[in-house]
Amino acid sequence: MSLIFGGARQVGFVVHDIEKAMAHWSRALGVGPWFYKQAVGTTEFRYYGKPSALPELSIALANSGDMQLELIQQRNDAPSLYLDSLKHSGEGAQHIAYWTEDRYDELAARLVDAGYVEGHGGRMGQRGRFGYYVHADLPSGMIELSELSGGKGGYFKQIAHAAEHWDGSDPVRRMAANPR
Repeated sequence: MSLIFGGARQVGFVVHDIEKAMAHWSRALGVGPWFYKQAVGTTEFRYYGKPSALPELSIALANSGDMQLELIQQRNDAPSLYLDSLKHSGEGAQHIAYWTEDRYDELAARLVDAGYVEGHGGRMGQRGRFGYYVHADLPSGMIELSELSGGKGGYFKQIAHAAEHWDGSDPVRRMAANPR
């Protein structure tokens, strides 16, 4: 538990093949169901503080207990920390995320004051903001800050509830893209 941010709520993994990753997590590890959006509809994006081309992202979310797992596959070559992570480290855990309903600006400022830099950030659809923060002293400790506005909080609760009652059937729930 962080005295500043509360509990870590998510671990995100960058992958080359999201369909294969969802199948492995659900069949081999019994984690699911996965809520999968082939195109999440990124509407705003910055890479190291500058407006950037929008990454084309596929994202799948599932819970294992209270922890949300996120699988991320980028389908274009727009600059992002997702591609940077794949290039430097390959597939695997990329970040942990802290969620906030009403303290995004305050918590982002705390990260910057502690020497973190926003590597990339933006917004997907009408949902809340997100930022991925990196620090030179801890290159493997990428932090995502995610704002639970715009219906994101309710969506995350739906995913957690589905995991509590999942019996192994219907392991991948294909969702429509976020409205722009």
